[in-house]
Amino acid sequence: MLEARRRIDGHVRETPMLRADVAGVRLWLKCEFLQHAGVFKTRGAFNRQLSALERGELDPATGIVVASGGNAGLANAYAARRLGVKATVFVPVTAPQVKIDRLTDYGAAVRQIGAEYADAYESACDYAATSGALFCHAYDQVEICAGAGTIAEEIFAAAPDVTTIVVAVGGGGLFSGLSASADGRAGIVAVEPQQIPTMHAALTAGAPVDVKVSGVAADSLGARRIGDIAFARAMAAPPRSVLVSDDAIVAARNELWQSFRIAAEYGAATAYAAISSGAYQPARDENVAVIICGANTDPGTLM
Repeated sequence: MLEARRRIDGHVRETPMLRADVAGVRLWLKCEFLQHAGVFKTRGAFNRQLSALERGELDPATGIVVASGGNAGLANAYAARRLGVKATVFVPVTAPQVKIDRLTDYGAAVRQIGAEYADAYESACDYAATSGALFCHAYDQVEICAGAGTIAEEIFAAAPDVTTIVVAVGGGGLFSGLSASADGRAGIVAVEPQQIPTMHAALTAGAPVDVKVSGVAADSLGARRIGDIAFARAMAAPPRSVLVSDDAIVAARNELWQSFRIAAEYGAATAYAAISSGAYQPARDENVAVIICGANTDPGTLM
């Protein structure tokens, strides 16, 4: 994690912590929605691409390829543009237009394939095999996870008394990095939509399993199954697994806007929904940091 932090220093923002005590909970909001490209994934994107450039594994002209519901594509396209690298991004046809437009603005070649992330992923893997482009996984590569884990280092530097980190889980890249970085320093609460319980289902089954993908947060938390790295971390250091309804996610997103003027996307509001809905009730002695991880949303839908 420290190596990743050194590598991406100067390429990413150190995002602020906002004190936001709610209903007696000592709460910090980690404002990662202010990251370049509007999402935490920019950390892992830079770490992956810079590492590959250091090893001579990335030809800028051939470039990188990524499959994404939108956010991993944005992060990698942004990093690629900054590093002078070609980027090709595969997304499902359900990806929000606001994300497609930004991908195009970043200069990425966008290919819309299939109805789910899994369909885009298969096509991206085929493209990497035939083109020689560097494959940048949305969540299940060590460099991607390590980049995300640098968030925890910033949390502890700003608020050393944090005892619990609450994070939304899709494929599990952010969880993986945080779990490794916070091990022995803070507990992790892993929050998922009831409609996409990738980690919860894996913990129940004892192995990663496919789940159906639907609901308001599917564009950013729409992995069909938890990543292998995330599952291994969950086995090594079990998190508190919490599920929240779509109604709770929508209400949390609205509350973030009304109370803090944070324009979070649904996936990014999922972690906060665990607190605001009462699905997770911290103990009296907990100091909680909630990661608001992305802001790639249509502001016209905020209430």
